[in-house]
Amino acid sequence: MRLFYRMALLSLAIMASTPAALYADVDSDRAEVRQKANDTLAALYGMKPDAKSVVEGAAGYAVFANFGMKILIAGGGTGKGIAIDNKTKTETFMKMVEAQAGLGFSIKSTNLVWVFQTQESYDAFINSGWEFGGQATAAAKAGDEGGSVQGAVSVSPGVWLYQMTKNGLALDLTVKGTKYYKDSDLN
Repeated sequence: MRLFYRMALLSLAIMASTPAALYADVDSDRAEVRQKANDTLAALYGMKPDAKSVVEGAAGYAVFANFGMKILIAGGGTGKGIAIDNKTKTETFMKMVEAQAGLGFSIKSTNLVWVFQTQESYDAFINSGWEFGGQATAAAKAGDEGGSVQGAVSVSPGVWLYQMTKNGLALDLTVKGTKYYKDSDLN
């Protein structure tokens, strides 16, 4: 009978501590995404100081860090990020996944800063988040030598994208589809 009570107490202790551990992991993951976003924005503002007023003056923005790879004719990538509504300061944690087809070899770590000039374009990104397009890249960076930083490009009316390649090697011609979606684990 004592064994039964000990097992019951042990089970209750484990169940009581599990939610705290899960919340600690969620808080830690959120903090990591926020830190990467802050680091990305600091790097962008260091390279393009005028980008700060563009980001801060927009309806909202999103910052993503992703890693992708392609070998010969197929590849893919994943990433995490955060979208911020500048008016309400609401945070939406997001994920991304991409699939690529095209000839080439690439291993890339990329940081993306999306800028939404209108609330409608921001809301559409948060709620549907698809992007599909073609890409041609020839960039190489190893350590502190070489580099590739593209300025903001217009993705659609009212939506601008800054793309920064941190470290990587890319020589590819690609058609890729990317899906951005809410992170159900962190929201």
